[in-house]
Amino acid sequence: QVHLVESGGGLVQTGDSLRISCAASERSFSLHAAGWFRQPPGKERQFVAAISYGGVNTYYADSVKGRFTISRDSAENTMDLQMSALNPEDTGVYLCASMQLGDSILPKFRDPATYAYWGQGTHVAVSS
Repeated sequence: QVHLVESGGGLVQTGDSLRISCAASERSFSLHAAGWFRQPPGKERQFVAAISYGGVNTYYADSVKGRFTISRDSAENTMDLQMSALNPEDTGVYLCASMQLGDSILPKFRDPATYAYWGQGTHVAVSS
């Protein structure tokens, strides 16, 4: 069981940057493929970014490519999402997710059903 807790959300303006974090309870978290999803108001959960175990490979949704960067710190059992050039379409609850230990990040890293563990989310609101 991996317990995930997100932090760092808030209200920002268009063009601003924000960094959100995910803290995991398990020391083996760095061995799990993991990712970030978001859920805009009234919409379904969307894939944002994913990172392989050890942080070697990263993947992004087209809508955030070049603006967001996913990273992880194995020593701290954390995973971050650095977001820049934010716009109102980035508004939503951002959720940290982890796959089961040993699961490959490919090919279904965009599918929420691939992830076994979820945090409660942190809210990001971007005003125009």
